[in-house]
Amino acid sequence: MSQPRWNRVLLKLSGQAFAGKLSFGICPETVRTIAMDVKQVRECGVDVAIVVGGGNIIRGEQASVGGLDRASGDYMGMLATVINALALQDALEKLDVDTRVQSAVQMSEVAEPFIRRRALRHLEKGRIVILAAGTGNPYFTTDTAAALRALELHAGAVLKATNVNGVYDKDPRAHSDAIMFLSLDYLEAINKGLGIMDLTAFTLCMENEMPIVVFNITVPGNIKRVVMGELIGTTIGGESS
Repeated sequence: MSQPRWNRVLLKLSGQAFAGKLSFGICPETVRTIAMDVKQVRECGVDVAIVVGGGNIIRGEQASVGGLDRASGDYMGMLATVINALALQDALEKLDVDTRVQSAVQMSEVAEPFIRRRALRHLEKGRIVILAAGTGNPYFTTDTAAALRALELHAGAVLKATNVNGVYDKDPRAHSDAIMFLSLDYLEAINKGLGIMDLTAFTLCMENEMPIVVFNITVPGNIKRVVMGELIGTTIGGESS
């Protein structure tokens, strides 16, 4: 395929993607690699919005297990996503890629507030828009934020970056005989209990027929390969329905 599969995509990066091979924190080399991959996609003429997680620093749900109030933990997680967003912005701008960070929690010294029309205008001007702080509400995951922002910004698909090649019938890290799906429809994914996204995010995509592509972010160049239509990863919904 010589032309991009979509003109605009929403890339969902987990916090763990920022840690690379580290167990915690931010790996600068990994962030640079991700930034280079995003730049390649932008050079293909594709608009890119990015929702970032914060699990490499703190996960609100896990923190609440230790006794922290769940809402407080989730707000701490939102702040963690802003740290990751600023790291990615820095890496992109060092590659001369015009980038804006927008946060669902206002912190005007470091990020713009999320304003849908402003985000759309940035995308129309060819800027990368990094969306931090999830939806701005506790009890909602960054997966839900990714589904929501993809719909708000008229993306053609949600690209969910993971550390495995796609969606399997069981954990490929624990089972050598795990089978990867090339495509699934939404209901099939739910019925199989594959846990691609949390149910709120997944249902939002299903109800609005938003395709989801799950792929391996640890392989350099994979974001561009997905956008250009190469058969890597697993596609849920959309053309696979």
